[in-house]
Amino acid sequence: MASLGLKILRSCRLLQNGSKIPLYCTAQSRAFNMIYGDLNKLTPDVRHYVEENAKLCQPENIHVCDGSEKENEMLLYLLQRDGLIKRLRKYENCWLARTDPSDVARVESKTFMSTYYQRDSIPIPKTGVQGQLGNWIAPDDLDSELNMRFPGCMRGRTMFVIPFSMGPVGSPLSKIGVQLTDSAYVVVSMRVMTRMGAQVLDALGDSDFVKCLHSVGVPLPTSKGLVNNWPCNPKRTIIAHIPETNEICSYGSGYGGNSLLGKKCFSLRLGSIMAKHEGWLAEHMLILGIENPKGEKKYVAAAFPSACGKTNLAMMNPSLPGYKITCVGDDIAWMRFDEHGQLRAINPEAGFFGVAPGTSAKTNPNAMETIKKNTIFTNVAETSDGGFFWEGLEEEIPKFVSIKSWLGVSDWSPESKKNSAHPNSRFCTPASQCPIMDDHWEDPAGVPISAIIFGGRRPEGVPLVYESFDWNHGVFVGASMRSEATAAAEHKGKVIMHDPFAMRPFFGYNFGHYMKHWLCLKKRPNATMPKIFHVNWFRKNDQGKFIWPGFGENARVLDWICRRVDGEDIAEKSMIGYVPKPNSLLMEGLEGSVDMQALFDLPKEFWEREVKDIRKYLEEQVNEDVPDEIWEELEKLHTRVESEKL
Repeated sequence: MASLGLKILRSCRLLQNGSKIPLYCTAQSRAFNMIYGDLNKLTPDVRHYVEENAKLCQPENIHVCDGSEKENEMLLYLLQRDGLIKRLRKYENCWLARTDPSDVARVESKTFMSTYYQRDSIPIPKTGVQGQLGNWIAPDDLDSELNMRFPGCMRGRTMFVIPFSMGPVGSPLSKIGVQLTDSAYVVVSMRVMTRMGAQVLDALGDSDFVKCLHSVGVPLPTSKGLVNNWPCNPKRTIIAHIPETNEICSYGSGYGGNSLLGKKCFSLRLGSIMAKHEGWLAEHMLILGIENPKGEKKYVAAAFPSACGKTNLAMMNPSLPGYKITCVGDDIAWMRFDEHGQLRAINPEAGFFGVAPGTSAKTNPNAMETIKKNTIFTNVAETSDGGFFWEGLEEEIPKFVSIKSWLGVSDWSPESKKNSAHPNSRFCTPASQCPIMDDHWEDPAGVPISAIIFGGRRPEGVPLVYESFDWNHGVFVGASMRSEATAAAEHKGKVIMHDPFAMRPFFGYNFGHYMKHWLCLKKRPNATMPKIFHVNWFRKNDQGKFIWPGFGENARVLDWICRRVDGEDIAEKSMIGYVPKPNSLLMEGLEGSVDMQALFDLPKEFWEREVKDIRKYLEEQVNEDVPDEIWEELEKLHTRVESEKL
């Protein structure tokens, strides 16, 4: 498949005034108006990519980003002048953006992978079943969709050229991308979330790069009014990935993972494909370090669905005396085996794009400290004294302060029927500001991973923690993950959804092949395989209250995991895996009592339903692509459950 610009230029068709006019004729009649930077300083491949898409999108100006503080200040000024952001005067260099209410989250239904063969991208579901493991679009159909959107989409706007590195610049584990966008909001956000600017071009040289094209889809002048001055085109939004040419094309949305293309699009969807081809893993995982009072330190990676507490865990203040947690990353992990067979991980991001509601001094004091400067807030409420507000901060706001909701409702109060902040409102803040960032978080070699943890929101049936029996069983545990839906995407309600590996929205290729890739990793010569665990902080009692206190107390579970990695005899076999022996969790100093029996109860009826649901999901959604090893693990679980006494 040719690159987007070339495919559309070759079609030479653009409807204008009812006539078909060769696009290259109208585009080449306009000279590029460079307002910042120098095209001549770009590598030939990057310059060609910029020029062909400038001809396609027809921007008024071109701005090549250098990532400097001067540039950032200029863009923040322009965004403020145009009414897209406002300064939160209570803090240092903090800003608030309010989006169009129709542009507030990832749009999974409009996100596609495009390959010649559908089965390369997604499994073929059972006949009559709607697939849930991603969306595929044929290359010719994608060309048609993009042809209807991108020609002339940046008229009257500036095309920003963003060279960025996912991972420390120059690391052998890092990858480089170039994003073209007509959104200054995207530029200032990408500066936080990635390593961006001139140094990236120096590191790129003649190497390949991921091509990222983004437009809000609102050329100027526009006849329609903008809500909150936020340009977007939700009715025509599409986010497309073209693995063959390492391209991402995003149109119509200016928010989050739809527009910050280094995030889910690059680091997970295309990243997982690169990882498969090159023998590594690109995962939706946090990375943290935990050090016990003896000075023994381990690193773990943990996969939870969006808005299920990854950031809180990655920045945890442990309640156990003498323990220390350090943060390497809160959302994405790229992991490779080194020459000694040790799995090592980097955080490819440079910032945190965290869910704001629920974040507070009680739940995540380190995050609250991090976001007090140089932060872009989106769709949170604001206070009359120039601060931010969202659900969870009720006890931290003085009574005399009034609140304006994200929808612009003044004098908002907790008695209001609508939330003050959107449930998926975000903070975009530099990772370097976090007070507990690990000393090695930017180590080009990555940090050694001793354990991999899966988890989700399960209000019943699933215990606080259990360990897989072996690697294959651990892959099955990840593949059978389920969790309550959250507000991070367009799902509503608290339905229990299958979210394998916490990657369901982010698989770059067929989930069946993805499982096979994980299973094959253990065949690597001299590989030291991490132990795999599952955790559930969210189990509730009959009154609907959480049984486990969570947050800093989760260090007790991490301690048990680390001791298991060291081979301590503190686990006993259950029908689903190894669970802690009685009194093996360190509970000294825990405030209040915990019903440990309820926390680790494994109801046979629940797990019988779980086996049926997993089987149905695999049969219907993954169908012929389920690896034999996964079917074997399901049958083993079924046998263990059926042999369990009531």
